[in-house]
This record gives sequence, C-alpha cells and structure tokens, in this order.
Amino acid sequence: MEFQPKASHFINGEYVEDTSGKPIDVVYPATGEVIARLHSATPAIVNQALNAAKTAQSAWAALSGTERGRILRRAADIMRERNRELSIIETYDTGKPLQETLVADATSGADALEYFGGLAASLTGEHIPLGGGDFVYTVREALGVCVGIGAWNYPTQIACWKGAPALACGNTMVFKPSETTPLSALQVAEILVEAGAPKGVYNVVQGYGDVGASLVTDPRVAKVSLTGSVPTGRKVYAAAADGMKHVTMELGGKSPMIVFDDADIENAVSGAILGNFYSSGQVCSNGTRVFVQKGIKEAFLNRLSERLATAKIGDPLDEDTNFGPMVSENQMNIVLRYIENGKEEGARLIHGGERIDGDGFYLQPTVFADVTDGMTIAREEIFGPVMSVLDFDTEDEVMARANDTEFGLAAGVFTNDLTRAHRIVAGFEAGTCYINSYNLAPVEAPFGGSKMSGVGRENSKLAINHFSEMKTVYVSMNDVEAPF
Repeated sequence: MEFQPKASHFINGEYVEDTSGKPIDVVYPATGEVIARLHSATPAIVNQALNAAKTAQSAWAALSGTERGRILRRAADIMRERNRELSIIETYDTGKPLQETLVADATSGADALEYFGGLAASLTGEHIPLGGGDFVYTVREALGVCVGIGAWNYPTQIACWKGAPALACGNTMVFKPSETTPLSALQVAEILVEAGAPKGVYNVVQGYGDVGASLVTDPRVAKVSLTGSVPTGRKVYAAAADGMKHVTMELGGKSPMIVFDDADIENAVSGAILGNFYSSGQVCSNGTRVFVQKGIKEAFLNRLSERLATAKIGDPLDEDTNFGPMVSENQMNIVLRYIENGKEEGARLIHGGERIDGDGFYLQPTVFADVTDGMTIAREEIFGPVMSVLDFDTEDEVMARANDTEFGLAAGVFTNDLTRAHRIVAGFEAGTCYINSYNLAPVEAPFGGSKMSGVGRENSKLAINHFSEMKTVYVSMNDVEAPF
C-alpha cells in the first residue's frame, strides 16, 4: 500500500517540496507500514507560506462575502462528490474505519465549508443612532493571516473547521496538520483552489512542533487556532499572547456522562459506546467518566459487555469493520500504560484490556468498573478506548464529582426526567453538553470547552467573532465643542 502526495506542502496554489526538511513517515495504523514520506517545513518553506498568505489576504478580503461564500460552497460540493476517495485517505491517515470516515470526516468538513460559505454574505456591521443626529456605524473586518494547528484525530474535519470561518471572514490561512496525519489537509487545499480560491488563500505546511512554534510567533500572523492537548495549548497560548494575537484553543477533556436509574439503558449504553469507543476512543470530547446510578449499574454493565462483544475489529478499509486501530504505536503504548495503571489501582476490568495480536496498533475496547474519583484513569485524559464506570447514589453527590476536574469540554446526562435533565446541564461546568445523546457536533452549534479545556468556540455564528473584529466609526453631524 502506498499513498504518496504530489509534495509535502501546498503553498500559493501549488504543491511545493523541500527535501532538506526533516522526514515525516506516514504510517498506516492498521499494518504499521510506512505508506508515504513527507518532509517537515524548513524556515524557507514557512516563510514562503506566510508571504503567500500575507500577499493574498487584502485582495481576498476585498471580495464581497457573496463571492467568497460561493467558492467555499463550491468546495463543499467537490468534497461531497469525492467523499469516498477522501474517506479512504482519512483512513490511511488515521486508521479509523472506512465505515466511520465515510459519514464523519470529509462530510463534516463539507458541512463547515457550506455553512460558512452561506454565512459569508451576511457578515455586516450595524448602525447605532445617537442623540442630536450623531451616529456610530461598525464594520466587521478580517484579522489577516490566520494559523491553524491541527490534531491527528480529525485531520480533514479540523482543516475545514478552522479554514471555513477564517476564509469566510476574509482572512487567509496557513494550516499545519499533525505530523502523525499529514495527508488529508493537502486534499482540502487542493479542492479549495479547484473551487476558485485565489492562490495563497489557504496554504498547508507540514512539520513537527518547531514548525508550529515558528508560525505562532511570526509577526505576520494575526490569529492562532489550535486543536490539541492541554500541555500544547498552554505553550501555544503563551507564545501567542506575547504578540497579542487572537487565539482559539480547543483542548482536551475528561468529560462526565451521568446515567440515572430511570434512563433508557439501551440509549445510555449507545451513548457510552459513542463517547468512549468511536474513533477508537480518540475524541477530545469523549465522556470517559461514566457515572451510573447504583440501581442500574449491573444491568448497564451487562448490556455494555454484550454489545462490545459484537464489535467488528479488523481491516479499516473493510466497510463491515466498526472498530479500528489506534493512530500510532506511541499512542497505543500510552493507552496500554493507563490500562496497567487501572489494574494496579484496583479498578475491576470487565472487558478488554489487552493489545490485539497481529499487525497494526489495535487495542481491545476496555471497560473498568468500580472506578473511584482518585484513580489515575479517572483523573487524566487517556485518549484511547478506555471507559471508566463509577457508581453514585444521589444527584447532588454526582454533580459535585462530575465537576471535580480541571477540564470542562463536554458533559452528558441520560434520564427520562425532563426537569432533572435541564437541571443537570445547568449545573455542568462544561462548554458542550448533551441530554440523552453524546458526541454529536453539528456545524450549526458552537463547540468548545471551559476551564482548562479551551478558549473560544468553533462552528456556528460564534466562530465568526473569533475570526474577525469590529471597527467602530463615530460620525458627528454637529459642531465640535471643546473646553478651551
């Protein structure tokens, strides 16, 4: 198997290569084999990309929102037409099953391009009348060059979630994918140019952390949007603050999912599966602390075990497969250490817990029961297919425990008591909450976290505020009075 892109980088409307950059091997997680080799951006490549974005920005911003939006919507149409091809590349990149990538990755990217493409023409200011005939008007302006730094779990989606609102507002972008999953963003850049985006509007450079750091600290950059871990977020936020850059941080979580006695068990188990094992557990908003009220604990665990036994683990390119490998050997080993930690600290292993023999980076879906709040697996983000099930008695007790974390990305509740459901989500210290559902992220709705889980929001109309700023213009219709 091999998928070698035309070059490592996409700058100023075309593929660009510089083999003097540090090699980046693209490893197919299902087999462990190297399927492509790219090169990290040299300082010259980074400079070339930022210059291209800077040069293109003013003309792009000068287009009407309707014209920009038309290009984004055309790109969305192309992405949907090529969904299978793009999904296969996503599967090569991440190891996620094709069954999943066909419905969750390029399609989600296309949704973002379509949504912000449709919104672009509506981006206006307002007229504010004042006494005596004076008035103020506001003008929504682009920020300039935006840098997007992607994570490895949703490379196509993140490239679009950051690119679409940035471009809709008249910014240009330099996007750096994760070095673990460098293939997908190149396809997004190519499609945008095919859809009519001028050269330099959307550029992709590959690289390790040093490339990200050089982008974040460059004076040509007005805005940084990162999806990643909390430790990375701290560093990027601090570096961006030094230059007073606009920032969006979409970071990690250790999100609670609360299941009350009166919940529909089948739906609650479905939510727990989606919140722990979709994408082999590699989702930032996962509800990895599943609090189950004691009255249904054993029934919940039994049904969960029954359904996990039916997971089809295997070749991600087989559309019957619904559980694939971890993204990398390194990530698999991190998760294996957490599993050992759970065993050592006394959690009861009720499913999985082992690496699957053979090629690739496969782990069994793993569930620990009788987990307590102080255990490492209940405190730290694992980012793999490991579910911690915790018991609780009362609503007040579980709310205090659910919020007892530095994170605040997501939270969910399963109950058939309507008033309790709304009471619970009102009490959650989290930015993205679910009632009788989990892990859905439509582009129309804001997505993001509170506390250590991030700053700002992605998607929805709110994202426009994070990729633009308001200019206020006071207009006097009267003589100017001064004290002397």
